[in-house]
Amino acid sequence: MAGDIRPRGYAKPVVVPDSLDRLDGPTSGVVDLPRHLKWSGNARYNLADPGRILDLYRTVLNEAAAPEDLHTFLDRQTLIRLWPSMWLPPSVREAWEGRFSELRRTRQVAA
Repeated sequence: MAGDIRPRGYAKPVVVPDSLDRLDGPTSGVVDLPRHLKWSGNARYNLADPGRILDLYRTVLNEAAAPEDLHTFLDRQTLIRLWPSMWLPPSVREAWEGRFSELRRTRQVAA
């Protein structure tokens, strides 16, 4: 099975990829998220706007239904750069940092 899906109690599972190297989403331009990822509000993200790219990453990390969502919309280097400043539910942060120690180290260095 590609990736890892961990239950969040009453909420939907946290989806984590097998490898950060498979995250090869866009790094420029405008991204329109599908309805299953962004079901209310503005689903269009201009990646030139630092605030919107942060919102995009938070949304995809929280709402991904399968590893393919992560592979399609997230970029490895951008995720690592944004990780220390991104607010995420503890269950999401723990699942990702449990799988990828480099994310945990990035956040610790930034602290």
